[in-house]
Amino acid sequence: MKNLLLVAKLDIKESIKSKWFFIYSIVFGGLMALFFITGITNSVVMGFSGLSRLLLIYMQVTIIILPIFILTTTVKSIAGDKESNILEYMLSFPISLRDYYWGKMTGRFLTVFMPVIIALFLGVAYGVFKGGALPYDMLVLYSCLLFGLSFSFLGIAFFISSIVRSHDVAIGASFVVWIVMLAFIDIALIGLMLQNRISDNLIITISLLNPLEVFRVGAISLFDPELTVIGPVAYYILDTFGHTLFVAYSVVYPIILGFVFAVLGYIIFKKKDIL
Repeated sequence: MKNLLLVAKLDIKESIKSKWFFIYSIVFGGLMALFFITGITNSVVMGFSGLSRLLLIYMQVTIIILPIFILTTTVKSIAGDKESNILEYMLSFPISLRDYYWGKMTGRFLTVFMPVIIALFLGVAYGVFKGGALPYDMLVLYSCLLFGLSFSFLGIAFFISSIVRSHDVAIGASFVVWIVMLAFIDIALIGLMLQNRISDNLIITISLLNPLEVFRVGAISLFDPELTVIGPVAYYILDTFGHTLFVAYSVVYPIILGFVFAVLGYIIFKKKDIL
């Protein structure tokens, strides 16, 4: 455990010094500041106003930006160490493969999750200071959704990083994963698949295996419990899960998915010719 924490601490220090972390933090912090400058909390869209409106816009931004940032900055974690021989140097110390792998993942999770959640809480705190009402339940649940989304893509990124040897290949693979998931982010696009006479329920079920779609619908359900904005698909989701169970699924499923990919990545990493 001590070595694991040391590896995590080293990864955090390296990440903080890197340019991607600075840009990553500026993007989310800057977007939150931009929301207030443009008066988003003072506008009313589809009945949402104040901090609820802020959280709704923040959800739409994070669903696009957060996954690609996590994938592109994390897939280079192990693959980059292999290519630069840092991994060989690290393993010359009394550090096990388990400590190295899970230490890297722990440190990287903190560096990709903290800027997002800090920007969110600072934005909400500023909104409350300006006189807005604080939606406690919505803020807590949305934070959990962000945790699940971040962890799922972190696990996928470490899985990719474990099976490739070059960070260039890792970057390419991360873009493919992001584009494929993004292509199926909107359930409305599934109408194109209905022409093949595939069962509607089967198509919707497959779409709800996409962590991006799960996050999107889960976040929408916090603002719109009846899911009226996604049309008839809402009936299938609410009849199958119910509102409370679906919110729980939106939080738990991405975490389980990320953990499964992380474990698979560790198994591959441990068995492959790592050097």
